[in-house]
Amino acid sequence: MSLFMTFRIAFKALARNKLRTALTMLGMIIGVAAVIAMVALGSGAQATVEAQIMSTGTNLITVMPGNFTAGAARGGGGSNTRLVEADAAALRELPSIAMVTEVVSTRQQLIYGNMNWQTGIEGVNVDNPAIRSWQVLYGGFFTPEDVRSAAKVIVLGANVSDNLFGEGVDPTDTIIRVRNHVFKVLGVMQRKGASGGGMTNQDDQAFVPYTTVMKKLSGQQNLNRILASARSADDIAGTKANVESTLRQMHAIVPGDADDFTVQTQEDQVALRTQTTQTMTSLLAGVAFVSLVVGGIGIMNIMLVSVTERTREIGLRLAIGARGSDVLFQFLIEACVISLVGGAIGIGVGYLVSWLVEVYQQWPTMIPPDAVFTAVAFSAVVGIFFGFYPARKAAGLDPIEALRFE
Repeated sequence: MSLFMTFRIAFKALARNKLRTALTMLGMIIGVAAVIAMVALGSGAQATVEAQIMSTGTNLITVMPGNFTAGAARGGGGSNTRLVEADAAALRELPSIAMVTEVVSTRQQLIYGNMNWQTGIEGVNVDNPAIRSWQVLYGGFFTPEDVRSAAKVIVLGANVSDNLFGEGVDPTDTIIRVRNHVFKVLGVMQRKGASGGGMTNQDDQAFVPYTTVMKKLSGQQNLNRILASARSADDIAGTKANVESTLRQMHAIVPGDADDFTVQTQEDQVALRTQTTQTMTSLLAGVAFVSLVVGGIGIMNIMLVSVTERTREIGLRLAIGARGSDVLFQFLIEACVISLVGGAIGIGVGYLVSWLVEVYQQWPTMIPPDAVFTAVAFSAVVGIFFGFYPARKAAGLDPIEALRFE
């Protein structure tokens, strides 16, 4: 029997029971659509986190006090307070480091007239805007002289400015109060949005010289962290190693002892922040693939029913000269058609669901091409795997016994 005739008979058999064929496809449609939608949601979230982290600065390296495994007790970044101005000065001497800024954080109430707003205040140095690729919208940033003199000057984040002065207002040269101190507003930063973790609004903070925070607002002597920018994006790992070596020398850490600081690059932060989204994406995709297996079992069940219903037809075809391989191939074609057509429809449904979620829920989605290929390939494998047993059963029927079947 010709290949064309085998395909023709297989499609006719499926067309005779349109409703049953459609219901059998439904399992594959739901499974493939679930895989596409879940991977799209997870990949979109991961890409968003990566973009947010990469937007925080240029070749950014972050140094925090404390180590995850320092000493007998486990701590975390920020659990130790051994970062000082001398550490930042030492990093400035490294040839692979372009810029450095000290960072001292506090939280204060900002007051202008009858308006007030509590926000985080970042004490930084003059290189902070360049390191974080963050431009000034109104006015300007403070100068090295402001840092040396611990001047009471402040640059507002866009959200802070909106709440104190109103949207679209340039508050440059305005006087505000921070606690019992009078500060002059030098400018407003451009909007930057959520941080790399997606939990904090970077626009809801203000910047002052770090020396001002240490001497007039918080009184602390240690730095909360140090931000540095590597000269080259091609040697971030080498620059990170140089930073760690320099700080170990500064802190007199003997070989074999754990660091009392943590150094993170943007790549480290991406890996750390996306680990959860990757785990959830894998879990959801696994659940969706289970539904594909369930759909395959449905295909096998229907094909077994079809073999039983068409026993006399199979016996007649075998009696007039059809080979067992022709019957086997016909039933395999029917199973593959159900799974592949169901998979194709499922891909379309998955794209539609992803688009609806992105439009109506404002959740970013991204569908990797390999996810589509995997879904199609898996649906084909499911059709062949679960269709083989019914097809072999049909091909193995005895023609005489099949013709006697009632």
